[in-house]
Order: sequence, then C-alpha cells, then structure tokens
Amino acid sequence: MNSKKKTIIAVLAFIAFIAVATLAYNILSKKAKPLNNIDIAQSQGGVQSDTGSSEKEKVKAPDFRVSDSDGNSVKLSDLFGKPIVLNFWASWCPPCKSEMPEFDKVYGEVGEDITFVMVDLVDGQRETKEKGQKYVEDKGFSFPVYFDVDQAAGYAYGITSIPTTLFIDKDGYIVTGAQGPIDEATLLKGIGYIDGE
Repeated sequence: MNSKKKTIIAVLAFIAFIAVATLAYNILSKKAKPLNNIDIAQSQGGVQSDTGSSEKEKVKAPDFRVSDSDGNSVKLSDLFGKPIVLNFWASWCPPCKSEMPEFDKVYGEVGEDITFVMVDLVDGQRETKEKGQKYVEDKGFSFPVYFDVDQAAGYAYGITSIPTTLFIDKDGYIVTGAQGPIDEATLLKGIGYIDGE
C-alpha cells in the first residue's frame, strides 16, 4: 500500500473517530442534564370515573425505617403531617452529588415547612454510613441525612437508579417524582405540587 492510500485511510479513520466521539458526547450529555419532567410517581395511570374523565388514583407512600446520623431509628410514616421530599442517593454517585448543593439551598429556604428525607443507600461495601456521613459533613450540608443500612427503603420503593426523588403530600401520598439529577427549579416545582401552591 502506498503512502497516499495510507494517508487517506488514516484521515477517514480519524473522521470516523471524531463522529463517534461527538455522537457519544451528545448522548451522554443529554443523560447527565437535570430532569425537568416530574412525573414518575403517579405514572401508573389513573382510574376512570363514571363521568368518563380520568382521575389519578392516590398511591400511599410505602413505609420504611432508616437510621439518622445518631443511630436513632426513624419511620417515614412518623414524618407525615408535613409535605416530604424523599431523595435516594449515595456519596459515590456523581449525579447525586451534582444535585445536593441545590437540595441544601432549597432546604435552607423551606426546611421549616417541608420535611427533607435524604436517604443514603448504604450497601456496606461501595457505600457505608461513614462514607456518606463524611461526604455530607465535608460539604457542610445542613439537610437531615438518613441511612438505609438494611436496604429497606430502597427495596420498598424499588429503587434501581439514583438519584431518585419523590414528593409526598402531608397525608403520606406520593404526588410525583423524578429519576436522575434535578435542578433547583425542578425541585421547587415538585415542592409546589405537594405544598398546594
């Protein structure tokens, strides 16, 4: 093969490489963006009323026990009475870490009226209570953190990807939710659904 053909093949291979890299970048950047749709929690559909209109069926938030940073047991249902933002995360998860400063900012603004339940999914290997606690302390976050050391909370909600955020009304019914990282505007939008705004 002469050098002209080698040069042409090398240029074509480089162009193909750039095209594949650009495509991969575009796909991955779309996946990493905060979600602006809040709708996973009630996507099971609604019940048809006698008048023919579709009415959403209320879904009670599954109960679970987790432990707080002092090791005290906390039951989700004991927190009913105020709207709840329930977030599942882990300190090794980059998308979780990307949204946490915004959660902390919003918690500082509305934390007296809205209960934040930030559940660290502890598996004992990749994520431990110590790793999660250290991450929260190092970042100076003020929201309350709970540790799912028995995976009861993750199992109750069928969590398969994190972060996942659910918005629960004061009576303990799931109103809406989102999978993947969410930004401040989306978090406030979800809070608006449960806070009656």
